Amino acid sequence: MGKLHTSMRGREVDMDKLNLKFENVPAVGNAKVNARGDELGAGGAVKRTREQVLQDYYAKNPKALQEEIAAKRR
Repeated sequence: MGKLHTSMRGREVDMDKLNLKFENVPAVGNAKVNARGDELGAGGAVKRTREQVLQDYYAKNPKALQEEIAAKRR
């Protein structure tokens, strides 16, 4: 269970649970990614996964600190 936050109306909100629930929903704006970080193509189909994007980034930037990819929770 993630950290609970209290809304202005006094309701408790688990942000980690919300992130997992909506990770495949396209983000708002012109970034063309979903909440997980996958690149999206036409119709919202996943073009490249987050892992592929990170691998390409670290291949181009070898001095960058590598981010650990956590195992997918269910």
